Amino acid sequence: MEKKKVAVAQLAPVFMNKTETVEKACRAIEEAAAEGASLIVFPEVFISGYPDWVWLIPNSKGKELDALYLGLLENAISEGDAALTRLCKAAKKSSINVVIGANEVNSETSSGTLYNSVFFISEEGQVIGKHRKLMPTGGERLIWGQGDGRSLKSYETSAGKIAALICWENYMPLARYAIYQAGTQILAAPTWDKSPNWLNSMQHIAREGGVFVLSVCQALKMEDIPEAFGFRTLYPGDREWINVGNSCIIAPNGAFLAGPLEAREGLLYAEIDFSDIVAAKRMFDVAGHYTRPDVFNFALKS
Repeated sequence: MEKKKVAVAQLAPVFMNKTETVEKACRAIEEAAAEGASLIVFPEVFISGYPDWVWLIPNSKGKELDALYLGLLENAISEGDAALTRLCKAAKKSSINVVIGANEVNSETSSGTLYNSVFFISEEGQVIGKHRKLMPTGGERLIWGQGDGRSLKSYETSAGKIAALICWENYMPLARYAIYQAGTQILAAPTWDKSPNWLNSMQHIAREGGVFVLSVCQALKMEDIPEAFGFRTLYPGDREWINVGNSCIIAPNGAFLAGPLEAREGLLYAEIDFSDIVAAKRMFDVAGHYTRPDVFNFALKS
């Protein structure tokens, strides 16, 4: 059984600046590869920032929300654009697999809708897959469209079979099962949630699926939001951190291999041993001997 070194990048984007955020990601890609990692995972919508204003500004403030949405769209990426090409070149140069969250514009049709997406880039610098968040949570539904089931799959890479579920998608039992059934070995879980309950869930999911879980969140301070964005004033005046991160890497037995990393930017590393997956599944294999297809039917609609 192979062993691999993996990394998660708990970083702040250069808020609403696609070019500089991509360059920051490329530096992290190079750094992780230099440390011997075969995979690096970035946070939810790392390019180019999480629209936290959805929890602060009521939908009646149309003019203000229109301007913020326009800025988010202008700093989103799409398949084949220069930003994604830059990331692919960085992955190829460093021979490392990359999973990165991004605001994605639907360039295949209207170019007016955003999705909360994750792109999978191989060590050869090819985009091998993309997953759009199935169900935005609460106020996020005012920003992002809904993905579909076609991307509930795992991708064979030199770092192992990798899949992704974004933030509270991980609370959807059937979505998780689709990922387990796909033979996933490494579950990337880019998120905005940094709570103790989230960490507990990540440990449960690692044990449930017999998978390595790479949970990664932005570490975002108030000073990371430029003063030009008026919604900054809606936070408490003494607030320093908007999100403290708590990124981590978890083994199939639920043990923390790295992290949680709190209230600072940085890259976390861990060596993962694929024999740990086999050991975990000896007693409980949710997509194997615990499946009971004679009792339960499962079908994934695409």
